[in-house]
Amino acid sequence: MTRVWSAFISWRLVSVSFLAWVGFLVGGTSVGAAASEYGLKWVQLSSDKRSFVVEVTGLTSKVLSRIRASGLSAAGWPKVLSVFVEQRDPMDELGIPPMVGTYRVERGVILFKPTYPLQPGVSYRAEFRTETLPFAAGAQGLTISSSFKVPLVQSAASTVVREVYPTSDVLPENLLKFYIHFSSPMSRGRLYEHIHLRNASGAEVVLPFLEIEEELWDPSDSRLTLFIDPGRIKRGVQPLEQVGPALETGKRYTLFLDRDFKDGMGNPLKEAFAKSFLVSLPDRDPPDPATWKIESPKRLSRDPLMLVFPEPMDHALGLRMIHVTNESGSSVAGEAELIDQERRWRFTPDGRWNRGRFFIQVQTAIEDLAGNNIGKPFDVDLFEGVQKRFVNSTVRLAFRIF
Repeated sequence: MTRVWSAFISWRLVSVSFLAWVGFLVGGTSVGAAASEYGLKWVQLSSDKRSFVVEVTGLTSKVLSRIRASGLSAAGWPKVLSVFVEQRDPMDELGIPPMVGTYRVERGVILFKPTYPLQPGVSYRAEFRTETLPFAAGAQGLTISSSFKVPLVQSAASTVVREVYPTSDVLPENLLKFYIHFSSPMSRGRLYEHIHLRNASGAEVVLPFLEIEEELWDPSDSRLTLFIDPGRIKRGVQPLEQVGPALETGKRYTLFLDRDFKDGMGNPLKEAFAKSFLVSLPDRDPPDPATWKIESPKRLSRDPLMLVFPEPMDHALGLRMIHVTNESGSSVAGEAELIDQERRWRFTPDGRWNRGRFFIQVQTAIEDLAGNNIGKPFDVDLFEGVQKRFVNSTVRLAFRIF
């Protein structure tokens, strides 16, 4: 059963007329209601204790119809209803944007669904402002605020770092990113406090990562994309010239995640994680499909098709940007994986291979570990030109099964 959390919590009547009514009139029709009739509800959607929506109740059907007809824009909705991460000091909230999500008018309520799950142990505040409704411009209205803290679910720590890509223990000086896979969904926010890059002596590298407010999690919150700051990679830009690279050739580093990194239920990791690696020379050569080797399977077998690279490739893009088609252009169904420290792409078909001609379709946006695309290096020196570029967005590698 849908669980309703804290109806009418922490009311604050920030701007109310001297009457007990909202009482603004549009075209002679009252669109307000008694202050006591308005409510903000936090509604849990499913068994996932982080999945909530915010509902505004107490609006008349006539008002709701007018809101639907107004066609509020994506930029207009947050002025009417917005949700924030609540700060201890209200002054800290100045300039903080509201949470991103979707808005709907349905079942007699205004409904806001956050794009990302709420985090256990974190306090949130929803605000509904009647004077900002599109047909109430200039009217004196009411602001209702409701605070809610997602309960912590105390349990034995069980979440671990399942894998970090690249898996190789030798990485180029101009490595672009890591993918960190967790065994369970993780919490969002303040991740850079729990991830460190340390040199061989244990000292932390200063600001090695691209720290962005919108953390790069997959939809399940179990895979994090962590970029090395491109300013510490690209030649001819100030951070690299003044501070130097985050990684230096010939030196050893450790990517470290401390145990206090919280999972989606607010529990720490089961254990800290460390990945040590040696740094090799920077890689500024674009991937060249002419150097890739195809290992074809046998006819009528379900043997895997192999594509062998002379260097490791980006794990996530390698899985997403390589496909197999038959001669008529239809996709061959199957499962792909990157193995051998991301140097081999292995494709196992759902059915048996038939005789004929096939193609491996590769999008040119695929990357190696340094972010170089097919025909386009990531690190183009300001005084160099790119020698060649592929015009097509896809290259085809043919193979035949006899």
